[in-house]
Amino acid sequence: MSVAEFTGGNTITGVLREVADAKTDSVFLDFQGKLFTYGETQDAARRLAAGLVALGVVPGDRVVSVLDNTFDAVVAWFGINLAGAVSVPVNTAYKGEFLRHQIDNAGARIVIAEEDYAARVTAVAGDIPALAVLVHRGAAPADAPASLEIRSLDRAMDAQTDHPLPDVAPSDLAMLIYTSGTTGPSKGCMISHGYACNLARQAIMCGDRRPEDIYWSALPLFHMNATATGLLSTAMLGGRSVVYPRFSLSGFWPDILRSGATSVGLLGSMHPLIAEAADSEESTKCFGQLRVVGAAPFPKDMQDKWRTRFGVEIMGAGGYGLTEAAMVTTGPLATRLDPNSSGPMAEEFDVVIADDDGNPLPTGQAGEVLIRPRRPNVMFSGYWNRPADTLKAMKDLWFHSGDIGKFGENGEFYFLDRKKDYLRRRGENISSFEMEATFQNHPDIMDVAVHAVFSELGEDDVKVTCVLREGADLTEQNLCLWAIDRVPYFAVPRYIEFRDDLPRNPTGKILKYRLREDGCTPRTWDREKHDVALARR
Repeated sequence: MSVAEFTGGNTITGVLREVADAKTDSVFLDFQGKLFTYGETQDAARRLAAGLVALGVVPGDRVVSVLDNTFDAVVAWFGINLAGAVSVPVNTAYKGEFLRHQIDNAGARIVIAEEDYAARVTAVAGDIPALAVLVHRGAAPADAPASLEIRSLDRAMDAQTDHPLPDVAPSDLAMLIYTSGTTGPSKGCMISHGYACNLARQAIMCGDRRPEDIYWSALPLFHMNATATGLLSTAMLGGRSVVYPRFSLSGFWPDILRSGATSVGLLGSMHPLIAEAADSEESTKCFGQLRVVGAAPFPKDMQDKWRTRFGVEIMGAGGYGLTEAAMVTTGPLATRLDPNSSGPMAEEFDVVIADDDGNPLPTGQAGEVLIRPRRPNVMFSGYWNRPADTLKAMKDLWFHSGDIGKFGENGEFYFLDRKKDYLRRRGENISSFEMEATFQNHPDIMDVAVHAVFSELGEDDVKVTCVLREGADLTEQNLCLWAIDRVPYFAVPRYIEFRDDLPRNPTGKILKYRLREDGCTPRTWDREKHDVALARR
């Protein structure tokens, strides 16, 4: 089967219906050896959809899920959409105000939660006026408020399924995906069915995905990277997806060998760990088994290591995009002119590199990435209940990404940094993204953030805040001397601080604004107070 045979009317639910009707008994999902066919997946999703309708869900309602990587999480995603509702998958690390804000902001009446997370929901339920029903997977939570109806997932799926479910259109909302909220409350990006389907097709094209591929992912199912680019693209091909509970370095190669996976989706922090780990019996047996490995960033030197050690044919970043618009630059990984790029502009989008006033900049010059769609339903539909924020982001009818990038003479795109993280020192622009990639190569550094601190000269001074590996005896001065040979003279950090950990939000993103606010702490080393000479070269 080809992707064109499972168009599904450009909706998530349509794709599932078409492929389940055509390949009812074919395996769709593999959870550590427990297999589920397309027919079983559709049947379970229909039963949940009927159960949600019986609970009063109508098209357009938002239903929150807080679920681990299980078959039920996949069923919830499809089932919520089959009911005509909007899926709101929440990070399973969230609790307290982080969890309360997203449920409340979404206006959800129903939450579907894992046994381990249900108590977190009941703890904040009193501060969420709209919340009425908690559907739990596993044991019921104790001490639930009387205002909250408690129902098991099994019971919710016992509803009659003989009544018709609503049809959805490509423009209808399928998901609210909340931004990580590093500088303020997270915002819900409104994702249409058409957007999700377009992203899935891009993933197929970019990674040379084939119907016979077995696609492996340990990415959490509350991310679009797991649902749209993983599950939905697999369904469009009529193929098989292997869903691993959570990434484990020791478990990676054994499950690749067991499942027969040929295509893998990773995060940028995963592939270096795998590449630097010692050989094992499983990794040796898997040489040449993996044909495609996708991750971002995936620099050329790391691609060379994967090619040599593991026999992988195609590697790299699928393209550049963000939750509001993905992917706006892309293209087949196998045909990239530069393996370090994010590919050329996608046919679905116009992309302009602009200065602070919105004026286009010449090729090769860095500026903010501005985006607009060339056809409907390929980009987010705005921020949920945040019209002012939506208008602010869509200034002059262009979406202002807040990212800094450039197009090279080869027509391919290069991401440089977040605009708020970009540094300017002595008249020179410095990419914290590129700086961090450099310092991550130091064998004694486990994690690093490069950020600005106040300079008495009115621009930025560069500070490196990092976490050392256990047992490292690196000094700040030696790290500075190491950097002199690896970064431009104007980017050599003035300040260095070693910490036990870096401040993060619940999704694991480093809170650079906190580091900027901390500035020069008493533990900060200052190059200008030590005998470190810089050559202007």
